[in-house]
Amino acid sequence: MAKTKPGKKDLDSYTIKGTNKVVRGDCVLMRPSDSDKPPYVALVMKIEADHRSNVRVHVRWYYRPEESIGGRRQFHGAKELFLSDHFDWQSAHTIEGKCTVHSFKEYTKLENVGVEDYFSRFEYKAATGGFTPDRVAVYCKCEMPYNPDDLMVQCEGCKDWFHPSCVSMTIEEAKKLDHFLCTDCSQADGKRAFNGFPVSPSKVI
Repeated sequence: MAKTKPGKKDLDSYTIKGTNKVVRGDCVLMRPSDSDKPPYVALVMKIEADHRSNVRVHVRWYYRPEESIGGRRQFHGAKELFLSDHFDWQSAHTIEGKCTVHSFKEYTKLENVGVEDYFSRFEYKAATGGFTPDRVAVYCKCEMPYNPDDLMVQCEGCKDWFHPSCVSMTIEEAKKLDHFLCTDCSQADGKRAFNGFPVSPSKVI
């Protein structure tokens, strides 16, 4: 007569091997099978151990833009991730560390972006390549969504934001501005654009 396998036990937490970092419902960095690749990022949903004390975690994967069907695009930030609908069980031993995945708004307010700081503004359907939301605000003459890594200048007339390169300006020139009017606003006011403006915080990665 076959024996029934002993049941699994839910755990409240897991201490990352070789560290004092405790994982609960956190975002974690997981070791990829290919050592040349950056660590995978996942949200821990559940932790359990079997009768041999082997611990595994149920995770919801974050995808990097280059791992998505559409690939990386110009407006994707260097630390941008997509929260996917792809769930998986993984050995807890593959967890390398903890990280923080901020909301887009939180990330843009960070004074310093650390190695373990990421952000997510989209949910991603792994099977279809679809995104939620499927539309976001666009800025500048190029009509691209905001990339928090890029410096932008704000027009004091229309309040739109512009990439310096899209208004024939270098990054260095943009940083020296006190005021800025875009071409449309300066023409509407019958004035020339004058130097100066608020600069969006460019993230240093």
